[in-house]
Amino acid sequence: MPLDETQDPVLLRVRGLTKHFETKRAWRGPKQYVKAVEDISFDVKRRSIVGLVGESGSGKTTAGRALLRLIEPTAGKVEYEGTDLLGLSSAAMLPYRKHLQIIFQDPYSSLNPRMTVEEIIGEALRTHSDLSKSGRRDRVADLLTRVGLRAEQMSRYPHEFSGGQRQRIGIARALAVNPSFIVADESVSALDVSVQAQVLNLLQDLQEELGLTLLFIAHDLAVVDYLCDEVIVMYLGRIMEMGPTDTLLTNPRHPYTRALLSAAPIPDPTLDRTRILLKADIPSPINAPSGCVFRTRCPHAIADCAVAVPPLTEVSPGHVKACIREDLF
Repeated sequence: MPLDETQDPVLLRVRGLTKHFETKRAWRGPKQYVKAVEDISFDVKRRSIVGLVGESGSGKTTAGRALLRLIEPTAGKVEYEGTDLLGLSSAAMLPYRKHLQIIFQDPYSSLNPRMTVEEIIGEALRTHSDLSKSGRRDRVADLLTRVGLRAEQMSRYPHEFSGGQRQRIGIARALAVNPSFIVADESVSALDVSVQAQVLNLLQDLQEELGLTLLFIAHDLAVVDYLCDEVIVMYLGRIMEMGPTDTLLTNPRHPYTRALLSAAPIPDPTLDRTRILLKADIPSPINAPSGCVFRTRCPHAIADCAVAVPPLTEVSPGHVKACIREDLF
């Protein structure tokens, strides 16, 4: 599906997105906050797939849910086709819900066990369309066929399906109201490898067929390399590096990205790659390090890394990193 040249090539602009969670505190103690996402900015182009990667606790899922307002951000702007979603009331946000959908990570807990597949997928249609009951049923049947299931399975309950089939139901639910943007939150991480490949191919086919835009949250760099056009690397709530997939994965310029890539297995025993072992554990997001949040684990850290948060600087066209060390790599 070709891109309309009259349209803005950027579908979603995220600027300064921040999410802090207040923690329980001791009696009369000071307030403390988990800084899950801290001042991140990026663009998502129309009909592209952008990968959001990082180790557990880096803030990937929180960022994805915050930009959809499934959780309310603490600060920032999320512009969808020029409209700042964070400035809208709940009522004003409702019409945008059908354009912005999510595929959840766990195909077991994300489907209501008391509802049939027809009810699960048709729920959004009851809210966001004026289809009759028979029209909704036809739409559900079409969606099930599109994701590789059978129309007669709509009367079944989630426990009657395998994990891969449940994830296909989750994809059909996200597609029900013809969205233009979908957050896929580690949507294949809970599946067997063979089933992962089937779901990834399905997502890729649907993206090309329907002209979808996806933010694909993952920790498997091989999956990101296969599926995504661009990659954003997060660590402790901040963006470390960002750029086109081919450029970033073949020539990473940030020490954290290099460490992530060194940990990814290579399916070729003849290839040798030096593993970069990071020292210590990931710091607490309640008390993140000053300056560069990665400096306490970085093998190239210097005293200046503790002074100020490094801005994202361009190292090649469309490729940026947050590191003050210009002499590295």
